[in-house]
Amino acid sequence: MFPAALLFSTLAVLANALYLNESPEARSSQQVKRQSTTKYVVAHHIVGNTYPYTVDDWANDIELASSHGIDAFALNVGSLSWEFDRVADAYKAAQNSGTNFKLFFSFDMTALPCATAQDAAALVGHVTDYVSHPSQFKYDGLVFVSTFAGESCTFGQSSVVQGWQTQFVDKLTGSNSIYFVPSFFVDPGTFSTYNDVMNGAFNWNSGWPISLTTDTYISGIAAMSNDGHNRAYMAAVSPWFFTHYGPDTYNKNWIYLADWHLYPRRWQNLVSLRDSVDIVEIVTWNDYGESHYIGPIEGAQPMSEAWVNGFDHQGWLDMTPYFITAFKTGSYPTITKDKIYLWARPHPRNATASDPVGPPTSYQLDQDQLWAVVMTTASSTVTLSTSSTNSKTFSVNAGLSLLNIPLTPGGSMSGTVTRNGQTVASLSPTGYTFNPNPSSYNYNAFVAYST
Repeated sequence: MFPAALLFSTLAVLANALYLNESPEARSSQQVKRQSTTKYVVAHHIVGNTYPYTVDDWANDIELASSHGIDAFALNVGSLSWEFDRVADAYKAAQNSGTNFKLFFSFDMTALPCATAQDAAALVGHVTDYVSHPSQFKYDGLVFVSTFAGESCTFGQSSVVQGWQTQFVDKLTGSNSIYFVPSFFVDPGTFSTYNDVMNGAFNWNSGWPISLTTDTYISGIAAMSNDGHNRAYMAAVSPWFFTHYGPDTYNKNWIYLADWHLYPRRWQNLVSLRDSVDIVEIVTWNDYGESHYIGPIEGAQPMSEAWVNGFDHQGWLDMTPYFITAFKTGSYPTITKDKIYLWARPHPRNATASDPVGPPTSYQLDQDQLWAVVMTTASSTVTLSTSSTNSKTFSVNAGLSLLNIPLTPGGSMSGTVTRNGQTVASLSPTGYTFNPNPSSYNYNAFVAYST
């Protein structure tokens, strides 16, 4: 719980200096220098949600991601044997795609065993299976490998560093050599300990302002400065976070702050600091359980249907190429088509529901607002509405505008863009009501966009 005065003073700061939460120590300092100057954007793909996938399903995901400027999928794999069959299908689909789309392992060390040398040998085997595959993502000519966690893995050695070094990195040499960029959840001040293990660092938690201390955001600007060792830095961008599992399942029930236009603001942050960011990982393509998916709802959900079904997020995917172009080139592209993107939660922040799981931790952070992104080819008038009695008109210039208005209990969402007396874009999605009396708690986002 958060005192109201602290909460709202913090939010006021976030509205002006939001999502700069990289830590200055969050880059590795291994001896070998980074050579590549190419910028990449990849997306985290939860293989555990692909049990029913066929090669064709992978091909559809790869085509969709590639057409939006994404370069590769980070294949999050756990301990289930069938996941590696899906990985094989993914590599086959990528090879047959006719694109330059790539794949790489992101080993989920919260699920994979890592207590013995044999556990590390299994990881080495998975990597070597694909080192020569034409669809393997490489960085500086080396096979790119990442993780989710792994900061407690010793692989039977005397320390985490010794474990990863002697049982994993040192086993992958010559043509099998890797460029290792894990996401270790440790105090960034200890990263020098991992100098000989990591080629770079992936800051998973940089996707959201997970702390409410304002200095976290302000000091984050310094994190993008070169640390003198020229290590690869992979930053996260994410549109949302809500998970709602009770104690009888995964016992995860909380939100991270995602209001104040998290996704576009975080992208703007990364574009402005692109000289210090080598790779951006979108978190995620298909993690339905945590509500931060931008791909289509498909495959096998992890018991998340109650808060996911009916909440398509592909509007966020549709706006992504605009930011990817800016991140890769350093210049935002000219907008050639007027568009509207709208999103909002399905019920008031303080609504009461007969839900045995209860409201998520930190739900008080959310705002009862309709969030809008408008792309305009010239100066325009934008009108946002949530009911017949609640609307607001904005004058915007050509380019991208971030707008919002309060939601109306029982209301909906709509937007129009007019210019010279003509409507040039409009959006009134069906299937959305801001329900003041929900039967269960759902802090996921309903996302719509004009096509």
